[in-house]
Amino acid sequence: MKKSTDADVAMSKSAVKISSDLLSNPLCEQDPKFLEMVMALDTAMKRMDSFNQEKVNQIQKTVIEPLKKFSSVFPSLNMAVKKREQTLQDYKRLQSKVEKYEEKEKTGPVLAKLHQAREELRPVKEDFEAKNKQLLEEMPKFYSSRIDYFKPSFESLIRAQVVYYTEMHKIFGDLTEQIAEPGLTDEQREKENEAKLSELRALSIVADD
Repeated sequence: MKKSTDADVAMSKSAVKISSDLLSNPLCEQDPKFLEMVMALDTAMKRMDSFNQEKVNQIQKTVIEPLKKFSSVFPSLNMAVKKREQTLQDYKRLQSKVEKYEEKEKTGPVLAKLHQAREELRPVKEDFEAKNKQLLEEMPKFYSSRIDYFKPSFESLIRAQVVYYTEMHKIFGDLTEQIAEPGLTDEQREKENEAKLSELRALSIVADD
């Protein structure tokens, strides 16, 4: 999303630069009608840039920033999983110790060590079960909340795009009316350009040797 908005900003800034460069081109000084067309283009590009910046700001506020906040919870989530895993390893280690003494002959020293091992196991087992229960209860809630969290951002993204492209349709529609020569199709314009290019190629200074 960030790459997309950066590309949008670069595109609109480039469009403004193109129209600005055309305005400073000597061609505009020589042809008043062409100057009017370039001025219309420049105005349209600046309007486009303004609406594009509004769109980018909206996306930054309602899509990019909320997703950054959402991603910030993952370190804590990962830490909770890691702590549960560490506790599980301690639990397994102490459980194995208890089972080892349970398999031995029940002598006085063995019974004493078995009692001590069970006492060491008990709080670790309770800690693991608590951590495990918490993850089992909360992980599905976190997982299922993803869509509910993302939906407003997604809807905001669509609305921002709709507003932007609606305005672009108006801007370029107005621009077309200002600069287009009436009654000519794209095919006719292409033929005119080819005829003009042929005239230029016929000049001795550009003729092929």
